Amino acid sequence: MKNTWIILGATSGMARAFARQQAEAGDALVLCARNTDEAKALAADYSARGASDVSTFPIDIRDAASFDPILEDARTREGVINVAVFVGSMPQQEAIDADPTLIAGTVTDSFSGPAEFLTRIAPQLEARGRGAVVGISSVAGDRGRLGNYVYGAAKAGFTAYLSGLRNRLARSGVHVMTVKPGPVDTPMTWDLGPQPFMSTPEAVAADIAKGLRLGWNTLYTRRIWLLVMMVIRLIPEPIFKRLKI
Repeated sequence: MKNTWIILGATSGMARAFARQQAEAGDALVLCARNTDEAKALAADYSARGASDVSTFPIDIRDAASFDPILEDARTREGVINVAVFVGSMPQQEAIDADPTLIAGTVTDSFSGPAEFLTRIAPQLEARGRGAVVGISSVAGDRGRLGNYVYGAAKAGFTAYLSGLRNRLARSGVHVMTVKPGPVDTPMTWDLGPQPFMSTPEAVAADIAKGLRLGWNTLYTRRIWLLVMMVIRLIPEPIFKRLKI
């Protein structure tokens, strides 16, 4: 049965690695990105790698009207429809403190925009009775921290949304997996300096494939972040608010 992945934010580093992986598995890909020229160049590469079909669509996660052609295309497809959400933005906290108007865009990019798309496509997934949703959240959403608490708040919201969506879609046979990466070597993190337990887009993609195969609900990648964030969540608030993390 034909397996299709709708990939939001398809030109991001992690999305590219994931798309290459799925292309080599012979899946069909629907690449959704703001930069359609870049997406079309990637489409040629994925076709050469073995993707059964590759389509591209422009998307602006802040403009829900741009979702409509993608949703209509999904309705016409046969087989299994899956969705992977890689969109998001992470202005530095200092920039947000200087310009609080950045908050709305950060929340839309990292939470409310993807949530609206997933809510609108959910009935299609339910009707098919199979498929998967992969939502990229972040370890930053596990606890508000001094250095990125607006981004963390957006990702915390997306994590909670994915948990509820998982509960809903599981009743019709659709699996939702929340992915919580730590720092990944992509342009989003290049201005942050050295980061602990840095991963690569290829390692994240491989972990996603493993998590889907094993039916995991939540995936920390690298896996050490499961332990790290468990410790961070357990730090008492009076102590935590004195730490520079």
